[in-house]
Amino acid sequence: MKSGDIEVSRDKDKLREIEVTLDFTPNALASVLYRQGETVILACVTKADGLPRWFPRDSQRGWVHAEYSLLPGSTDSRFRRERNGAKGRTQEIERLVARSLRGAIDLEQLGPIALTVDCDVLNADGGTRCASITAACIALRLAVRRLINEGECLPIGMRPSREDLKNGWKKPNLSEEEKSNHENNVIMNDVAAVSVGLIGDDIYLDLDYILDSNADVDMNVVMTSNGEFVEVQGTGEESTYSREQLNSLLDMAEKGNSLLHKMQVKVLSDAN
Repeated sequence: MKSGDIEVSRDKDKLREIEVTLDFTPNALASVLYRQGETVILACVTKADGLPRWFPRDSQRGWVHAEYSLLPGSTDSRFRRERNGAKGRTQEIERLVARSLRGAIDLEQLGPIALTVDCDVLNADGGTRCASITAACIALRLAVRRLINEGECLPIGMRPSREDLKNGWKKPNLSEEEKSNHENNVIMNDVAAVSVGLIGDDIYLDLDYILDSNADVDMNVVMTSNGEFVEVQGTGEESTYSREQLNSLLDMAEKGNSLLHKMQVKVLSDAN
């Protein structure tokens, strides 16, 4: 369908309106209620009691896992709960979110800590996987910041040995500068994701359901805040696209991700 046949309330290169609420749920280490247009994601980070069983004993390297779920009322017809485990599409998105987060975090600097980021879609109106990645990164950085403040996530040279723990080791007090430096060593760059699409001859940023369902080509682009790509998923929907159009789609995605990274920094600028 040509873009002229679709009513769009914003410019082609504008993101949908974004609203972020930190600590929406009190029990998680960090939680974010994230709205991008009519798509709403709840991202929660929890810390496990130990590392996964398959990790080497005494590993000093951490792990980040992600899970994703569409809640029953998130779509126009009830989405059936996946009682017997995640299905194909859900598994694909979970792995994408986890890969994206691990592309931004240094697991050696994180230390022997296992974190799970749960992304639950409260309302779906296009771009749920992209919104989940962007929200998950905000929640993950906030969780890491809190672990550092609590002395649970320490720089490599300050971590105790078994002997230290036996001898009554006490957590060191890091200065605010040391905390900030360590946070940026753990999460070197933020990660965000945005969808772009080709409808007729027009390229649109941040597709909602109407745009996505009418796109000749749609693409999900995950990027770090230093301008590197984590993943690019592009598909011609009963259509093909040229190298020139691919370049234009990526240019639009770069612009959108840059705006998202600025938003992430602003949201967390005063958060503790």
